[in-house]
Amino acid sequence: MGDLKLVKKFEIGEGFFDRYEKLVKDVVLPYQEKALNDQIEGAEKSHCIENFRMAAKKLKTGQCDGEFYGMVFQDSDVAKWLEGAAYSLAQYPDAELEKRCDGIIELIGEAQQKDGYLNTYFTVKEPEKRWTNLHEAHELYCAGHMIEAAVAYAECTGKSRLLEIMCGMADHIYKHFIEEGAEGYPGHPEIELALMRLYRCTKEEKYKELALHFINVRGEDSDYFTKEKEKRSWTVWGDHPEDKEYAQNAAPVRKQEKAVGHAVRAVYLYTGMADAAMETGDAELAEACKTLWNNITQCRMYVTGAIGSAYEGEAFTKDYHLPNDTAYAETCAAIGLIFFSNKMLYLERNGKYADTIERALYNCVLAGMQLDGTKFFYVNPLEVLPGISGEAQTHKHALPVRPKWFTCACCPPNVARMLSSISEYAWHVIPGALFSNLFISGTLDLNESFGGKITLETAYPYDNKLEYHFVPEKETMSVPLAIRIPAWSRNTKILLNGRPVKYEMKDGYAYLHREFRAKDVVTVELDLSVRKVYTSNKVAANTGKVAVQRGPLIYCIEGVDNENDILSVSLKKDGKITVSEYLPEKLCGIQELYAEGYRETISDELYSFDAPKTEECKVTLVPYYTWGNRGLNQMRVWIPEKR
Repeated sequence: MGDLKLVKKFEIGEGFFDRYEKLVKDVVLPYQEKALNDQIEGAEKSHCIENFRMAAKKLKTGQCDGEFYGMVFQDSDVAKWLEGAAYSLAQYPDAELEKRCDGIIELIGEAQQKDGYLNTYFTVKEPEKRWTNLHEAHELYCAGHMIEAAVAYAECTGKSRLLEIMCGMADHIYKHFIEEGAEGYPGHPEIELALMRLYRCTKEEKYKELALHFINVRGEDSDYFTKEKEKRSWTVWGDHPEDKEYAQNAAPVRKQEKAVGHAVRAVYLYTGMADAAMETGDAELAEACKTLWNNITQCRMYVTGAIGSAYEGEAFTKDYHLPNDTAYAETCAAIGLIFFSNKMLYLERNGKYADTIERALYNCVLAGMQLDGTKFFYVNPLEVLPGISGEAQTHKHALPVRPKWFTCACCPPNVARMLSSISEYAWHVIPGALFSNLFISGTLDLNESFGGKITLETAYPYDNKLEYHFVPEKETMSVPLAIRIPAWSRNTKILLNGRPVKYEMKDGYAYLHREFRAKDVVTVELDLSVRKVYTSNKVAANTGKVAVQRGPLIYCIEGVDNENDILSVSLKKDGKITVSEYLPEKLCGIQELYAEGYRETISDELYSFDAPKTEECKVTLVPYYTWGNRGLNQMRVWIPEKR
């Protein structure tokens, strides 16, 4: 397939995400590789790599030792890990890691059937039941993740072996659904967005055609999954196809107006829809995407950027139903919202999409991983009470501490691939424009498009200053630079070489189009004032409560900082909130907030006629993404506010 390797376009610099990129390289990827090989003592078993070994042996000898283990979509954990490793290799070449990845890829190839089909669950466990349970069995979902890994690995390393394998699988899927006319669409969307990536990588029109097919047929026959169930005598986990909202097939995608059902499935589907709309110019599909995105962010999203209110179905529920202590708020769902918002940002240049990417990234996604990179949250609640969270029947999903691994381990490798590909969201380079969406220190190579390089230096999110330095190939470089001005920054200054500069403000971006010289510096000073966040009265869980935000960071209170009792704490309505100096040794480097507040003491009786006694106190807040890193602990984002 020729030289697929992309020229490295972004080199991360010293700053907040530099630590995370190195953590992924040094800790997260090796740890997760061990988990996939069942080498983490005391962790849930994965068996992912072993499933591929068994499938390969069965295809070679007709039998295998042992049985398939894990979720029906277990293959996807390997795919996401490989994708994360690919992005890391682009930043930090590592011959040993690349060799191990190549070995896994060869094993994947050995597990592929002659007709291109690839799925260890069906190869090992249910060889006669391929393509008979689209609703539950995740064949297309697994294929989608492995396609994404194949594209990433080809573009980051130049090696096409996995791409060739997955083109074989994509060709098999095309033959089954297009040439042979098989009915159906994925129970768990993912293949749609993956096929769009495969199309762009290979330029094969049939992959785009297949992506559009799955988007267009979804919900046209809303009874498809019910009919499918009637034809088979087996089930994976007894899902009910009559619940059409769960799988987003109650109506054709262009007619859907509210984000419903399984949150991850929803945003993966919407990502594919937005990408297809951008590629084809389908105005009706684009409008549907805008409607769904607005419904999520205006009615169904937590302040942390988390989505999915309910444990039951890992799902969206109703507008303004955003409980804090029972929130599902899956890490994968926040990552999916970032994917969706990123495609919307390509579709429509509006800073609100990048604001949402930032909100979900800095809060929910980062909270999904321990600061040391070795433990992970699947669920990201906004309130935790040890003794109830993780224990009460209604709260068993809302764990108060991060486990080493999960039986359903979709989130950990998803975090790895998100963090190692952060530059894809930070910068958008399109014909005639350069968009700075997220403020990540590093150097972007623009020689092919704008004749030079641009370096962003910043200590964001704990410092308000962004400095853009220019390195033209020749005397000057003409860069139509658009810098996102976050909605939370009320007073923003933009300077060129220390002096105010003219710019056009449009839809959340400051546009500067000029010739830049080697010593030119564009400085943006954002307003990092602490701000209180209030919720609509329609959100019952937050009545009389307030959240605290500084820059992109949502803050929370933890018991360890507040006398191990956050339930008695409230914030003073007109009280001051001060910012600490930067504390490099605390929680890998943070700034705390100190708020004037109250502490109430009351009788230990369940009900009492005695009024509580109130005294003033100092309330300490830390960034939400750092919570749960100091042992079993109370935590709360939404805090009562009193005069």
